[in-house]
Amino acid sequence: MKIIIDNKIPYIKEAVQRIADEVVYAPGKDFTPELVRDADALIVRTRTHCNRDLLEGSRVKFIATATIGFDHIDTEYCKQAGIEWTNAPGCNSASVAQYIQSSLLVWKSVRNKRLNELTIGIIGVGNVGSKVAKVAQDFGMRVLLNDLPREEKEGTERFSSLEKIAEECDIITFHVPLYKEGKYKTFHLADEVFFQSLKRKPVIINTSRGEVIQTDALLKALNSRMISDAIIDVWEHEPEINRDLLEKTFIGTPHIAGYSADGKANATRMSLDAICNFFQIKGDYEINAPAPVSPIIHAKNHEEAVLQMYNPTEDSNRLKNQPELFETLRGDYPLRREEKAYIIKY
Repeated sequence: MKIIIDNKIPYIKEAVQRIADEVVYAPGKDFTPELVRDADALIVRTRTHCNRDLLEGSRVKFIATATIGFDHIDTEYCKQAGIEWTNAPGCNSASVAQYIQSSLLVWKSVRNKRLNELTIGIIGVGNVGSKVAKVAQDFGMRVLLNDLPREEKEGTERFSSLEKIAEECDIITFHVPLYKEGKYKTFHLADEVFFQSLKRKPVIINTSRGEVIQTDALLKALNSRMISDAIIDVWEHEPEINRDLLEKTFIGTPHIAGYSADGKANATRMSLDAICNFFQIKGDYEINAPAPVSPIIHAKNHEEAVLQMYNPTEDSNRLKNQPELFETLRGDYPLRREEKAYIIKY
């Protein structure tokens, strides 16, 4: 069996050699029809567009994307071509929750706010949004949830309308998949009309997909003070991001909210497990994230410990200083560990 793998997927080399006869690594943006023609499976990230242009005439039977999102996969074409695919739902949900947790602590400190006096609206309450809700509840925040697919299945009792969130929330954070059309369309969900409906000049956070928020509308909302701050990890037209928006963000990072070592290890494991299941191979491998350089943290309190584990200001400063290196900063990101990897001593 031959597998083509994005060369930025970590912890995979030793494990994949146990299940494949031939393995080829390539940058995600450099996958070509010639490269994949005689491959049985691909393991990709969001930079590889798996569509007719790439796959037609190949012998690819299975695609695993080591990401939660799968809008880079033309699912309709894959269905027509008999190509199975899988994503890695929930793989980096704890990593994104860590990013939100640390970002809120930095914002609270700089802006001199009390989080337990604020209301947060969470748009999209799947694997990630649910963990973010727990973070917010631990901060003592009032939490409003918006998730149309879940509301249809579970009823309206637990969920709030977009209008209510726009009216009552001090912070609004997006955790939806990108759907460009259909019943649950999320493309430009936050557009000019949405921003004009806001009542409390909230902080806007986006760690989902850049296209969920209309860039021009967000910039206009920042410039006219319809919103107070923006914390942005995902951007329209990555890696050619809007420099003006980057400069105006409170925190602006290169699509790395989900890039903890733990999340990456989870995604790699899920991708290899899926390939083994599809091709009916017995997988004999272990995938574990490396231990932190300094696994013991000394802190006065939990908030201080959280920011010692991860402070997004550093990633933001790097991107703002060299925005042209967006792809490099993302691709060569020094993977961080989540709280479970540390011993905290107060």
